[in-house]
Amino acid sequence: MTKTEQMFEKNLGVLLLFMMVAYLFSMGIRMYWPIYFSDMESMYYAGELMINTNDGYFFSTGARDIINGVVAQDAQRASAFNVSPGLVLLTAYATKFTPFSLDTVSLYLPAIISSLIVVPIVLTGRLLGNTLLGFLAALLGSIAWSYYNRTMVGYYDSDMFSIFLQFMIFYSFMHVVYKKSLVSIVLSSFFVFIYPYFYSQGLTLVYAMYILLVIYMVLEYKGFIKNDETKAFKEGAVSLYGAVILLSIPLMITLPIEVRVALFLVATLLLLSQKIEEKILGYVALGFFVAFLFFANVFVVILSQVLTYADRGVDEGALQFYQVVQTVREAGAISFETMANRISGSQIGVIVSLIGYVVLVMRHKAFLIALPLIGIGVFSMWGGLRFTVYAVPIAAFSAIYLFYILGDMLKNVVKEKAGQNLAKYAFITLATAALIYPNITHIQGYLVPTVMNKIEVDDLVKLDAIASEKDYTLTWWDYGYPIWYYSNTNTLIDGGKHTHDNYIVSKLMFSDSPQQVANMSKLAIETYVDSNYSRVADILFKSSEKTPTHFLEELKSPSYELPQKTRDVFLYLPYKMLRIFPTVGVFGNINLKTGKAERTIHFYPAAPYKQEGSKVLLQNGIVFDSVKGEIEVQGQTKKVQRFDTTQLDAESTTQVQSQLMHLDGEFCVVYMQNYNQMVVMDKKTYNSTYVQMFMLGKYDKNLFELVVTSPYSKIYKIK
Repeated sequence: MTKTEQMFEKNLGVLLLFMMVAYLFSMGIRMYWPIYFSDMESMYYAGELMINTNDGYFFSTGARDIINGVVAQDAQRASAFNVSPGLVLLTAYATKFTPFSLDTVSLYLPAIISSLIVVPIVLTGRLLGNTLLGFLAALLGSIAWSYYNRTMVGYYDSDMFSIFLQFMIFYSFMHVVYKKSLVSIVLSSFFVFIYPYFYSQGLTLVYAMYILLVIYMVLEYKGFIKNDETKAFKEGAVSLYGAVILLSIPLMITLPIEVRVALFLVATLLLLSQKIEEKILGYVALGFFVAFLFFANVFVVILSQVLTYADRGVDEGALQFYQVVQTVREAGAISFETMANRISGSQIGVIVSLIGYVVLVMRHKAFLIALPLIGIGVFSMWGGLRFTVYAVPIAAFSAIYLFYILGDMLKNVVKEKAGQNLAKYAFITLATAALIYPNITHIQGYLVPTVMNKIEVDDLVKLDAIASEKDYTLTWWDYGYPIWYYSNTNTLIDGGKHTHDNYIVSKLMFSDSPQQVANMSKLAIETYVDSNYSRVADILFKSSEKTPTHFLEELKSPSYELPQKTRDVFLYLPYKMLRIFPTVGVFGNINLKTGKAERTIHFYPAAPYKQEGSKVLLQNGIVFDSVKGEIEVQGQTKKVQRFDTTQLDAESTTQVQSQLMHLDGEFCVVYMQNYNQMVVMDKKTYNSTYVQMFMLGKYDKNLFELVVTSPYSKIYKIK
């Protein structure tokens, strides 16, 4: 390193400038989405662009309850603070003590927080004596495909903290390795202490990095690893043992926070006193490390994570329920190309990153501590999309590091001394830009809509005016959190609670008995509340002396004895459910005793795109002959029993024209004119709650009352 470069690295102003420029770059890129949709009125409510992730309404509801001093009656409604207290409190206080509304804070906070990832990336480069490397890596890592997707403006979720704080912990671990000072250890402990309060789901990776940190430091202490870059081990408080002791304490998450803080303070004071002999200190450190393994539930946590993503079928128990993990796209296996794009923006980019990481570890062995981050990124090919994001910052750093190595090789090839540095830095800059470019193009095309549009929100706000905060709205779990936020009612299943009770809601949506729907809805909610918010399906079906089939048949009777009513129950039937309706059916279309599907569900929505005489060709390949009353589906010709055409009038009341085609027909066809959607389905599905009450607007007025209707949803109150 030349004298100029040394002065450059020691200049604090340069460090701060790089951080500021990288942060502004990250924020500026993230502003593309709100600027693009600035004139899209349907995505605005109360003058503010709405958020684009369902889970955001979970945390927004928690923050709103804190602001309003409300304690939610429903246990699930009250859980937002427990899941991510840091996010909920930060949102609540930012709303209270700034002139911005809760909606504005929720919209922009993800970009503001997630862009801070540039800080640990730049600092990691400075730790290696190359701040410019850290700066260029920060430009790439802050806007890389997967990280951007989960931290863009509007993606209000705890993900905004997940990678930022995790990489901050990684940097602090590296700082402990390189500096071996008590200040480094205490700073690192601070980040480990606060991490679970912002993103507890990532603790498994923190555990893995900490274990590798201990292994590395032991090997270096024993002389098995030679590292001329780092400071030598010192005796006393700043030794290897001090790091193991102090960093173990905040990771013992099963101990109360008060106990851990007190233990940490006592341990720090004892280490500062330097009165403990090194040999005894070694035994104490070993004891704390073992305590960490025990009180952090390390093996239990890792095993549970493995089992969660390894189990893809039904829940094998006395009754066999279908599991949601099998239908979640983020939990499905992905291709190498998808993994590469998500981590680095391109296949070439991820290959460069992986090679760069190997070279980085060969030259700076302490970067082995980042192996879990790279490993979990590669594991995403089996585990699912959600794991790619963890590898983004270290992949970016590794790629730029490799460019520096290649730049130095190019520098040595250039004979003219004056042009050596120019050639080196020109190559590094262009190569970095080449990796950034596909990520920028992705961002320009990644124009995700808001979770709800203005009319959908209007419908839920109307429900809020009708219902009380103790009432329940039954619908599929995708819409649970927005219902909390806008209608201020409770739900049976939602984005965080979708286990066995999915069966109940699925049965409601596919039931062909209005009486069964009314009875099951009221029974499920009253049982749920009375059981202190336990799994209703377990209580109703596992405790019943009758078989599930017999029990469901009994619910079709008007004389079925129900619990005393304590609250109102509503059914929310949105247009958006049309696309996922077959998936909704999977959860209820199962024999709870055998785990087998009860029947084959046929439900095929598509837009007609061509007409040839009496034949209508749909975009999904199905052909409907409106004269013969037949459909061609999957190479077979089937008779159509009924063909309905629906149209909404000015009051959003559904008008239906129905034509009987074949009494022995197996299928029904519904053409929804306002949506330009033609839906082909089997007869049993045609008689289901969703089809009859939303698509056709038909319902039993003795059992239900239509309280809200629009082109986007119908909401019924169960009488």
